[in-house]
Amino acid sequence: MNAQNEDRFDAGAKVIPLKRERDEKARDEKTCHEKARDERERDEREPGRSPLEPLERGLASGLAFLRRRLAGEYEVDEFGFDPEFNSTFLLPAARALYERWFRVELSGLENLPAEGGALIVANHSGTVPMDGIMLSVAVHDHLHRDLRLLGADLIYQVPLLGHLSRKAGHTLACQADARRLLGKGELVGVFPEGFKGVGKPFNERYRLQRFGRGGFVGTALRADVPIIPCAIVGAEEIYPKIADLRPLARLLGLPYFPITPTFPLLGPAGLIPLPSKWMIRFGEPMPLDDHDASAADDPMTVFEITDHVREVVQQMLYDTLLRRGPAFF
Repeated sequence: MNAQNEDRFDAGAKVIPLKRERDEKARDEKTCHEKARDERERDEREPGRSPLEPLERGLASGLAFLRRRLAGEYEVDEFGFDPEFNSTFLLPAARALYERWFRVELSGLENLPAEGGALIVANHSGTVPMDGIMLSVAVHDHLHRDLRLLGADLIYQVPLLGHLSRKAGHTLACQADARRLLGKGELVGVFPEGFKGVGKPFNERYRLQRFGRGGFVGTALRADVPIIPCAIVGAEEIYPKIADLRPLARLLGLPYFPITPTFPLLGPAGLIPLPSKWMIRFGEPMPLDDHDASAADDPMTVFEITDHVREVVQQMLYDTLLRRGPAFF
């Protein structure tokens, strides 16, 4: 599936370049999240206001959004990223989990660049990969940048899921797309463990799997951007995988079919993630200035850097896990 093809549902939308001219202005403006928070605080300060006023504002905003959609007055970039749809629908839904359910704590934000390209390399876990969604919310709400995640082919083979992923700004995990994004100064995220990390059993929690063949290192070297290690603690407990129905997984074309303490025992209710306490930590940037782009073609160099990044992320996981303490408090 070509990551550069526009979705057929966006045929009427304007296509914008990856590096929009209004980037600097956008950084100075309040995010939709901050505006909503300001409106809530204003409602609390002015108790005499009509309780219907927030509802009226929301209705008016929704109608304006619908009008722009029908008229094609919205923009998508070359990868199908729809900033308005993402900030209006996708992020608010994820933000509710981020703030209320998982109570995410963030540290090391100063290690992320306010502008320019960088590659965030994080551990992957949770049976259902919600860690990427929470990571996107963290970067958007606290750094005011859009995180462009690289996802597996399977995600984009599922029609609705693939469509929403592109709307959120994500694309296939291929080096060509990653280099184009990084070359335009985008902040890109990758999970080198892939499905082996997401689908590992609960008794192997917080033990990193193999970091693939180091493709992310080659991408960073060719794009001349730093690697930022990231540790995500909390995802391992949301769907503790205690068994795997491999015959059913093969039948459905899935990498695994998990059995958890609540699924399928509780039916649809078992799909509700457990409210574990999350912590996301960004480590210090790992510049690759000692290597030029040609090092990306040297298997030994790529292996050494890959192994070093994995060791750093693993140690960050252990440290953050100790700092968090109990999983659900």
